[in-house]
Amino acid sequence: MTNKKKDIMEKLKKAILSLELKPGTIISETALAEKFNLSRTPVRDILKGLALQGYIDIYPKKGNIVSYIDLESVEQITYLRSILEKEIIKDLSPNIPINGLHKLRDILAKQKDCIESSEKNQDKLDRFMVLDDAFHKTLFELAGRNFLWDLIQQFNVHYMRYRKLHAFKEDKLKKLLQEHQEILDCIVLGQKDKIDDLVYNHIRADINSLYFRENFMEYIKKPSN
Repeated sequence: MTNKKKDIMEKLKKAILSLELKPGTIISETALAEKFNLSRTPVRDILKGLALQGYIDIYPKKGNIVSYIDLESVEQITYLRSILEKEIIKDLSPNIPINGLHKLRDILAKQKDCIESSEKNQDKLDRFMVLDDAFHKTLFELAGRNFLWDLIQQFNVHYMRYRKLHAFKEDKLKKLLQEHQEILDCIVLGQKDKIDDLVYNHIRADINSLYFRENFMEYIKKPSN
């Protein structure tokens, strides 16, 4: 794939993950070809690549549609992440390197600043979620599990959109920041007995809540009969 096609694919991924292109949105081959000054063949290559990674679904008669959020995929990813992060946090506790501790504390300070800022809600949410990823990615890096973090990101399209929509819930950002601080406190103090419950509540508890279904039902993939 050429650099131009890769750049366009990344732009489309970003638009889908940010919900600029919402689940169910039709993506026109013709419109893409005109917008990016490409012929139909490279556009189809881009769309096929997006489909392989779960960003869109291609239907012979309906066309190309931004994928609906698959809650089964979300459940699988949150299960995997919770198992991995419990072990990673226990490995770091209480032996976290001082530079890693400073990096995590700096991320939490930026998250607090983000919550208290006067930015527009959408900008605030986007910045907070980038910092949220940075916090968890740093835990993986400090434990020498970069490969596992990169692997998870390849299958994150449904989870990342689900997570972002959950972040619209009132006071959700404050709750996430508080949980990050509690996780870091457990690492520093070596409180391994608290880690399982903390990680479950932070990563998996939302999967059982009604908030998502009650507020974003139109974005959810319907179960096949």
